Amino acid sequence: MNATVGILAIAVLATAGVIIRPWRLPEAVWAVAGALLLIGLGLLSWRDAITGVRRGTDVYLFLTGMMLLAELARQEGLFDWLAAKAARAARGSATRLFTLIYIVGTVVTVFLSNDATAVVLTPAVAAVARASSAKEPLPYLLICAFIANAASFVLPISNPANLVIYGAHMPPLLAWLPLYALPSALSIGATYVVLRLTQRHCLRQPISADVATPTLSGGGRLAGWGIVATSLALLAASGFGVPLGLPTFLAGLATAALVFCRSNFSPMQTLENLTWGVLPLVAGLFVLVEALEKIGATEALAALLQSLVQGSATFAAWASGVVLAVGCNLVNNLPAGLVAGRVVAAANAPEHVRAAVLIGVDLGPNLSVTGSLATILWLAALRRDGYHVSTWTFLKLGAVVMPPALLLAIAAALIE
Repeated sequence: MNATVGILAIAVLATAGVIIRPWRLPEAVWAVAGALLLIGLGLLSWRDAITGVRRGTDVYLFLTGMMLLAELARQEGLFDWLAAKAARAARGSATRLFTLIYIVGTVVTVFLSNDATAVVLTPAVAAVARASSAKEPLPYLLICAFIANAASFVLPISNPANLVIYGAHMPPLLAWLPLYALPSALSIGATYVVLRLTQRHCLRQPISADVATPTLSGGGRLAGWGIVATSLALLAASGFGVPLGLPTFLAGLATAALVFCRSNFSPMQTLENLTWGVLPLVAGLFVLVEALEKIGATEALAALLQSLVQGSATFAAWASGVVLAVGCNLVNNLPAGLVAGRVVAAANAPEHVRAAVLIGVDLGPNLSVTGSLATILWLAALRRDGYHVSTWTFLKLGAVVMPPALLLAIAAALIE
């Protein structure tokens, strides 16, 4: 078997398995199976596979820390307490509750990252829907998925993909904000307007305003302060150019140590409830990207980007942003971001081209359920709470919500 053809075929099949989930097998099964098949057929050495797995270390640490914080908050009743507060603040208005959740989702994404919105906020919103007796909880749950991507380039820490795309050349915060402030504002605003319009019929439902607020335990308060401290730690880490994984992981461990001193739950109970399957999923995707690099995919794409920039940098920006936005939904934005970051660096692309690439990688996944790791985590959180959103349902909505936000954000990024 020709190595290039074999690697491409396995990468496509593994990615299709992650997206389609045949026989409802977990996404991780297909990513890991693809990685093992590459090694078993001799298309990728085990040393190169290990190198690929190691590239994801920061992501594994980040996700583990976030999942730990979310589970601590859930089991200690913090989400139920916040849900009751939000339901009372809505004062019986479904649209007011929708807006409140959207604002909270934006804040969580900006300061804790889009993956945190999927992991931390989704259970809280599910609790809000139950507390307010909402007959149609889906509009509120959809917010968690869409805002996780729409607000993910406000700050460098808002999406781990931002760090991957810029690598060691991450601009300082004062340079980042002028470049991405307007695109972010348009992305967040357009996503809100279109999502609100598409859900307007469901938002006419009555919701309960008479919601009893449960007493928040000491462990719940500690979990809440742990989440706040983690967001501050991530801002500091980003400011000093420190990878986010280890600070997040250590913050999660420190919070857990404090919470368990006041909790009725054992550490083992907490660990058993974490969505561990996401880690082998990410590892498998890193191995697939490593294999693609071995066959020269990065160099070929960098040469293509250079030729586009030489013809017209503006056209190169639009083409890169739109193609990546769609492509992320075919291969997931984590591997797409890894490849895109290396291609942009190799091509020495202008800053506005890199900005369009980043917007495509961050915002494009709002098209489908498998576009980003955050959306996959959102799906896992929904399943835990007994909800299900089909691929087709999300795709129909994403095809309406994503394009206006994407086009407005890229256009704003190209303004001199």
